[in-house]
Amino acid sequence: MKKIASTTALCLTLALLATPALARPVTITTKMKPYGGDGAYLALYLTNAQGAYKGTLWVSGRKAKYWSHLSNWYRATRGAPAGVDAITGASVGSGRSLTVTVELADALIDAGYQIRVDSAVEKNADRPAEVVAPLTAKGQRQAVAGRGFVQSLQYDF
Repeated sequence: MKKIASTTALCLTLALLATPALARPVTITTKMKPYGGDGAYLALYLTNAQGAYKGTLWVSGRKAKYWSHLSNWYRATRGAPAGVDAITGASVGSGRSLTVTVELADALIDAGYQIRVDSAVEKNADRPAEVVAPLTAKGQRQAVAGRGFVQSLQYDF
């Protein structure tokens, strides 16, 4: 099982709270289904309860010319996702897993936020919002099924 780990800072609390907030590492594991075809491009990102984009957590697939196939994420970033260079990695192959660790503010947990995954595989249908996992303390360690190439997403803090 291929494991890719990265630590990034997501500074959303400054927009949410005027007082200093604590943050914690959150490990997100995305398992891919076995499928025929090339490695999947994935965009892992955070939204509020209404689905409004709040920030990018990770992008798998380094060739920006294909990011438009991650349609919900790409539209939310207006096609110019800032600061993505530090949080990108290789595409994720059939039957493989991607594990990343990010720092998220405690204030985001149990506050209506969601981790979303868009996926795309060359010569296959793109899957916007393939996984939508509410970011809750109760939801940690619970696998959330994908609707296409992703078998499941699970997070732990």
